[in-house]
Amino acid sequence: MTNTHSPAGARAHARAQAEAATPTTPDTPPGLDPTTILVAQRIPPGGYANIVLGRGTRIRLADPSGTTCAHLFLLRAESPWERLNVADTVKVPWQAYLSAGHPLLSDQGRVLATVLTDTSGHHDTLCGPTTDGRHQLHLAAAKEGLEPRDVGPSIALFRGARVAPNGAIESTGNGDAGATIDLLVHLPLTLLVANAPHPLDDRPTGDLDLLAWPAPADRAGNDDPEYRRAVENTEAAWTAALNREVPA
Repeated sequence: MTNTHSPAGARAHARAQAEAATPTTPDTPPGLDPTTILVAQRIPPGGYANIVLGRGTRIRLADPSGTTCAHLFLLRAESPWERLNVADTVKVPWQAYLSAGHPLLSDQGRVLATVLTDTSGHHDTLCGPTTDGRHQLHLAAAKEGLEPRDVGPSIALFRGARVAPNGAIESTGNGDAGATIDLLVHLPLTLLVANAPHPLDDRPTGDLDLLAWPAPADRAGNDDPEYRRAVENTEAAWTAALNREVPA
């Protein structure tokens, strides 16, 4: 065993640990230039991530083994008081179950991100995270200078839940191994994500993959009037943010 009772011993121990570590990263999606990847991170069970991403970024979250659960929370990067509102995210589109075209709305009625594609179909907007998942989100938030009070209700990806005819909320587990969900960022975001079990399905989770790359030309396939209004609100806020100084 390495002696860590001295600075020299502690340094040797730390370097040995680093040499033994074999970090892995997700594969680059087919057809995508690897040099354009902004983020490629494999988050192990019990892990979390905190990342700031620009408008026009495409985010891919993946469940490589069909066992992960991603508790996701979003805040507007330059105005963190504006954040994901799960209640409006299910109320405005008249739909609690996430799928392609579904907006993730802020408490100001703006679109923080839109679901572009989804091959899982196993997500949950109703239950929130476990205690461990909430703790991990708080740790991720702290690294962005945020406090626990800044982290509101989150959504869970890849480990789903549905409302039964009798009103009970039932777990639907995971989808297929290799499932992905892609999001398009509409406003600069701070993304917090925790890899932890679901409150209705406490099986240990597997790895969670996170990738991001620029995709400013991508558009969501959603023509619902509620979605168009939210996008108009978002574009107006973005235009105003770009013109904060009035020329003399």
